[in-house]
Formats: sequence, structure tokens, C-alpha cells
Amino acid sequence: MVGLLESVNESYAAVPASVGRARRAVGALARAAGATPERIHEIRLATSEAVTNVIVHAYRDRPGEIHVTAAVAGGELWLLVADDGGGLHPGSGKSGGLGLGLTLIAQACDELTIVKRSSGGTELRMRFRLGTPPSSIVDQPRGSVSSASSPASSTFSTMK
Repeated sequence: MVGLLESVNESYAAVPASVGRARRAVGALARAAGATPERIHEIRLATSEAVTNVIVHAYRDRPGEIHVTAAVAGGELWLLVADDGGGLHPGSGKSGGLGLGLTLIAQACDELTIVKRSSGGTELRMRFRLGTPPSSIVDQPRGSVSSASSPASSTFSTMK
């Protein structure tokens, strides 16, 4: 039972101070939903990395906003982090790839989709199971580097 805290729907300035504020808000939602301490840590890590990516890459030295939406449904926490910036461009970072942040996010969550927003910018859609996963998927890694580095579909569907 989520109780009083049922969702997060906030926009933050794309500045470093917003990382902690977004991480605390989403972490509080996960805690209220009954997530384990380990799962809360993973959710907070993914939130921090996604928000940091917006701050570092989305607006290229101009002001902007980070849009964070999180909700609990069916024993899962869904987290969306979006920006109105220039979009995701492989090879634009110093490492030449999509970066360590997206790899960490993919490993922390159960599903990661990266979507180019029709209004401009990028949206990361993350799904986290909050309960004990079925035994058939316990040994499977969460997320994948290939899903973090491949182009996203323009459609979004949930997986059971």
C-alpha cells in the first residue's frame, strides 16, 4: 500500500541541486510502496544518473527543466525522466559512447526504454519490480547494455 504518497510529478531546474531533490522524492515513493532497502538504493541510483544526464547533456549551456514522473502500479514503480533539450546523441560524450550512466541505469532497473520525445528532448522510461521476482526470472540480469544503447521504439508497452 502506497498510502499518502502515490506518485511524483515534478519539474526541476536542470542544475546540480535538483539531483538530490529528485532522488529523495522518488526514493520516498519507493519506500512508501514497500520496496526493500536494496531496491530503494537501485531506484535512487537510477534517478540520480538519469537526472544528472539531463543536467550534463540536454541543454548545452542553456537553462532547462527536468521532468520527473513516478508512480506505483501492480507491484512496480514506473519512473520517467524527461527533458526538452537537444536529444541523445551517441558519441557526443568524451568516451564516444552513451556513457556509464545509462549502463548503471540499465543494470538497476528491470526495463529501460529511451524515447525521442515528439516535442524535442529525450525521455527515459524505467520499470522496477518492488516485490520478489518470480523464480523464473531471478537469475536473469535486470536491464541490458544493448537496450540502453539501441534506438528506442516510438511506442511504449508494459511487460508482464
